Amino acid sequence: MPRTEAFSDPGIEQDAFRRRRLPWEIVLVLLISVGQSAIYSVVSFVRAATRAPISQQQTQLNPSRSAEPFWDALYQFLDIFFSLALVALVVYLLWEPADNALRRIGLDFRHFGSDVARGVALVALIGVPGIGVYAVGRLLGQSIAVVPAPLDSSWWVIALLVLAALRAGLTEEVIFLGYLFDRLRRLGWSWTWIIVSTALLRGSYHLYQGWPSALGNVVMGLVFGWCYKRWGRVMPLVVAHTLIDIVAFVGYPLAAAWWPGIFAPATPTPTPTASPTA
Repeated sequence: MPRTEAFSDPGIEQDAFRRRRLPWEIVLVLLISVGQSAIYSVVSFVRAATRAPISQQQTQLNPSRSAEPFWDALYQFLDIFFSLALVALVVYLLWEPADNALRRIGLDFRHFGSDVARGVALVALIGVPGIGVYAVGRLLGQSIAVVPAPLDSSWWVIALLVLAALRAGLTEEVIFLGYLFDRLRRLGWSWTWIIVSTALLRGSYHLYQGWPSALGNVVMGLVFGWCYKRWGRVMPLVVAHTLIDIVAFVGYPLAAAWWPGIFAPATPTPTPTASPTA
């Protein structure tokens, strides 16, 4: 009787290989992006909690890099550029033959009008209450004073702050939602676990601002995760996040002038900035 040999299906072997490497890919992506910032954020919060009272400490989101305006602008622009390179890397990893990753996660302009409308609605739903959570945290002495922008802004600062807000929106929403939702779903995670786990990661990412802000970001993560699952598009969430940060960054000098007890810098006990984005 002739001897038969078993031949494995190359397609099955390739799928098994991809599934085995996915956890490592996820870990590596997190360690060079939002996961790294989350770890620094937790350490920063623990350090802050063991020093002076939380209410007397502050952290800066977009600190000046140089006393010379030109070099300050250049350093900040390069910082934004290299942060966006991480977003590009994640999109590259999501790309597959005959499958446009930008279309798959909804980071394109096919439905830009409705994306903007949904983003503006989310600003009203999340942004305004988020400011309220921060204000209450400050009044209770549980939130670190967050300085989103220099009070002595030069003419070019607004443009850089808008870019920084866009950087924050793209970094968080593309990685937390577009990338992690895709990868964790391929590993067989349920939608509930994906939404909850990414929301908790988002909260830890902002813990350096104090636990009220971290809790507010967990709620934001739950809402954004639900919206992404329902809409299948990350663009509305990028729009919402960017608009929220633009208001926070550009409007901060006014808020500090009008409500100094809540928004103005506290006593100079700086806390290291744990995350490059808001």
